Amino acid sequence: MASINPYLNFNGTCLEAFEFYKSVFGTEFSYVARFKDMPSDGSYQIPEETRELIMHIALPISADIVLMGSDVHESFGQKANFDGNVEIMINAETLSEARDIWARLSANAKITMPLELAFWGEYMGALTDQYGVRWMVSCPA
Repeated sequence: MASINPYLNFNGTCLEAFEFYKSVFGTEFSYVARFKDMPSDGSYQIPEETRELIMHIALPISADIVLMGSDVHESFGQKANFDGNVEIMINAETLSEARDIWARLSANAKITMPLELAFWGEYMGALTDQYGVRWMVSCPA
């Protein structure tokens, strides 16, 4: 079966955001590379202002899920947009785990739905974190 891992793009704040996510999930990076680490074939020069930006970062969340990301830059013809068409859903196993993740993830966040018992019988909460990423936290009642 195929698996899906969230891949987040940032406009220069990828490492800062991932240091935050590392503190939220309590895991360590499995890979970090900056654009300056890319091998050069001589046909393309990495712009100086992008050399320290994150080319790829990986943060295992569980045995099956890895949160990944990178910085994008206008010199590459890219810009990260946080328009709300994607949210990351965290399915905690217990209410204690959900509350713990919620407490860390909600630092400086915009809460759109407090973590509470929802009418469909599960605990659910939604927020936009300080980096513009939308999250939902859920667990069985």
